[in-house]
Amino acid sequence: MSQTVSKRALGAAEGANTAHTDLDAGRAVLEAEAAALLRMASELNGDFLAALDILAALTEEGKGSGRLIVSGMGKSGHVGRKIAATFASTGTPAQFVHPGEASHGDLGMITERDAVLAISNSGETAELTDLVLHVKRFRIPMIAVTGRAGSTLAKEASVALILPDEPEAGALGLAPTTSTTMTLALGDALAVALLERKGFTAADFRIFHPGGKLGRQLSRVRDLMHSDTELPLITSDQRMDQAVITITSKHFGCSGVVDADGRLIGIVTDGDLRRHMSADLMQRNVEDVMTKNPITVSADALAAEVLNQMNTRKITAIFVVDADNRPEGIVHVHDFLRAGVA
Repeated sequence: MSQTVSKRALGAAEGANTAHTDLDAGRAVLEAEAAALLRMASELNGDFLAALDILAALTEEGKGSGRLIVSGMGKSGHVGRKIAATFASTGTPAQFVHPGEASHGDLGMITERDAVLAISNSGETAELTDLVLHVKRFRIPMIAVTGRAGSTLAKEASVALILPDEPEAGALGLAPTTSTTMTLALGDALAVALLERKGFTAADFRIFHPGGKLGRQLSRVRDLMHSDTELPLITSDQRMDQAVITITSKHFGCSGVVDADGRLIGIVTDGDLRRHMSADLMQRNVEDVMTKNPITVSADALAAEVLNQMNTRKITAIFVVDADNRPEGIVHVHDFLRAGVA
């Protein structure tokens, strides 16, 4: 019995030691890569700015419609595909061209209006040779991302972004880990710095992200609002019995009140009806019951921001007005829910 207990205790101890070792190994990788990123951030210099100048020129007004061509072999290629996708989604046309396929006809995808981002940690990737020659022949700007300043790729590039000399993570230090993380992060840094230089907005971002939760959150109120004959509107000189008919028939739980010039001056809600309930309520003028100066929004407001405002103020419907405070539409909280904004 005691021998069985001892074996179990030994097994548990060994399992605990293994778990501790595994966690240590995982933390060591993350710490090594984090340290490399911090070093790279501290060493960014004028070459980074020169690369941004090349990228900005691709979409500069009056200078054509060039694209960013990203290329790399192996793990560099996998990272390159993501970098190309990030640029494309932030307003810079970009695509990945496989260096092997480039040598068999895909070089025709790279034009004199384009720029190339070539990735190779060693800077001596043989498969990039034909692409580099094509770039030099047609004087296409090329940004190199490499770990060796004296490499062929760095020397042939218009701008070379050199990764810090940091070891790959892990005891063996062989698998591309730290280098690919730095490359991916550098691509993100270029893309984000470029979009900020260009003044890329949330509205621009939505153009390239119409689907999914992100696209829905970046919807504008004009995409959701009801307008024209759906608007529940009455004038200030009408009686409350007419207001109730409008509120009931339009199904928004409220009615906007407009003056003789069509400007929104008030709102009558279900809550107003309850607060002013009396025997003569239906014979009273709307102006006596309405809430003056109601909360409104513009049609260009972000749907997510308006929904947050409605939740904060505990209102279920809000009028959309133009610059002259004339109603253009109305949006109900259910419209946000149906659109998946919430």
